[in-house]
Amino acid sequence: MYNTKPIRNKDGKILGGAFMSRDLPNARIQPDRRWFGNTRVVGQKQLERFREELETTQNDPYTFILQRAKVPLALFKEPEKLAKMNLLGTETFSDTFGKKQKRKRPKLAADSLEALVSTANEQNDKYDDTKDSNYQKVLEETTLPFRNVARDSLFEKGQSRRIWAELYKVLDSSDVIVQVLDARDPMGTRSKHVEEHLKKERSHKQLIFILNKCDLVPTWATSRWVQILSKEYPTLAFHASITKPFGKGSLIQLLRQFSILHNDKKQISVGFVGYPNVGKSSIINTLRRKKVCKVAPIPGETKVWQYINLMNRIYLIDCPGVVPPNEDTETDIVLKGVVRVENLEDAADHVEAVLQRVKTEYVRRTYHLDGWTDHIDFLEKLCRKTGRLHRGGEPDINTCAKVVLGDWLQGKLPYFVPPPFDSENPPPPNADSLDDPEQYQYDYENETQEDQDDEEGEQDDEEGEQDNEEGDEEMENDDQNGDQEEQGEEEQGEGEEEQEGEEEQYEEDEEGEDENEDDE
Repeated sequence: MYNTKPIRNKDGKILGGAFMSRDLPNARIQPDRRWFGNTRVVGQKQLERFREELETTQNDPYTFILQRAKVPLALFKEPEKLAKMNLLGTETFSDTFGKKQKRKRPKLAADSLEALVSTANEQNDKYDDTKDSNYQKVLEETTLPFRNVARDSLFEKGQSRRIWAELYKVLDSSDVIVQVLDARDPMGTRSKHVEEHLKKERSHKQLIFILNKCDLVPTWATSRWVQILSKEYPTLAFHASITKPFGKGSLIQLLRQFSILHNDKKQISVGFVGYPNVGKSSIINTLRRKKVCKVAPIPGETKVWQYINLMNRIYLIDCPGVVPPNEDTETDIVLKGVVRVENLEDAADHVEAVLQRVKTEYVRRTYHLDGWTDHIDFLEKLCRKTGRLHRGGEPDINTCAKVVLGDWLQGKLPYFVPPPFDSENPPPPNADSLDDPEQYQYDYENETQEDQDDEEGEQDDEEGEQDNEEGDEEMENDDQNGDQEEQGEEEQGEGEEEQEGEEEQYEEDEEGEDENEDDE
């Protein structure tokens, strides 16, 4: 159709063709802004103002940016400025490199060798090896090698590479991170490493706190801890129980709000992270109202991460317990529930800290003992009372110590870390004397109407469109029969009674006929 073959000379140079023009076009393009009509231009002042507002929004945990995919966040981040040494700020070029350069004498701590030796001797006399942390570490490694090996195998649970890999899987896959804290020691079971990682690397993910096991502490302590932690991140009090939960409705309502914020996604994932044995799997079972995750009162029951479907748009992710690197002692690690008590070889060494933290009256009420001098004497009396004795009547101290530590972890011994107070928020009058810890527990039977409504809403979401269709049919039937019900409720009641009587008489007649047939 078209002659597109070029015309060439004998040297192969193109002379012409169908799509070649003899007129040379003007190669200059007009510099017009209309060529870039699909782009958006912003001024420098507007960009700086938006950067300030964006930084304020990101630092506020209660404010979220909607439709983050459409916002060019990379342009609003101010590039890092390279720190360059300003040599000319200290000395001019002429004084350093020019013809009039001035050479300065170096500053020495001593003028002669004798003065240097005397200064070194004075510093050596002032040195204290007990305050040198590096020297103490080297001393422990050289003098107690076997103890360090035992600690590496037992007291470093939750710090393996596999556990950290599971944690980062959950952090990468989740849109909302739920950090579960123990209400008895919220700051001790808080992971600063996860919070810093989310601020630096995952700033678009939301983080919330849940104070689990709030039934083991007084109400005023829980409310004060919620007030303190809410200044940094949204915080909820929770009690994990399939039959009588507390805070379930508030948590479901909060997760629904997050699903509305992430309306650009079909579903969102909520990851539960925290220390071992703080109740992550129990919270998931409470939300589902059945046992979907394996739980146990011992740490390390959850081995790998797992997905659980809560609603059509909300998925839950269970994560193994992770212990971030810190400066906790062996006793702190045991009392936080990181180590399994049955694996301890010297459990009696940690009972002394339990007796120091728990009030004496609570220990007496729990074990019905009185008048012990130290923790060894206490364990010996407990062994004789419970009958845990070796051959020859020697007390089994290690076994009784494991029992006491197990009671501590399960909450049978009342203890909690009191929250800090100030002049604006003074402590309650009953904060120092807790005669009966049971009086501070929550009344789960009188659960709020909001929790019940949220549970009903969750059930409606799970049932889906079938319930809606059935509800529409019922509404139509109610509309048709509404007038009749209003006019003759009493007549209908009498008619029902007569109908029941006729049915009973009909059944009796049928029974009589059956008996007659049998006789024949």
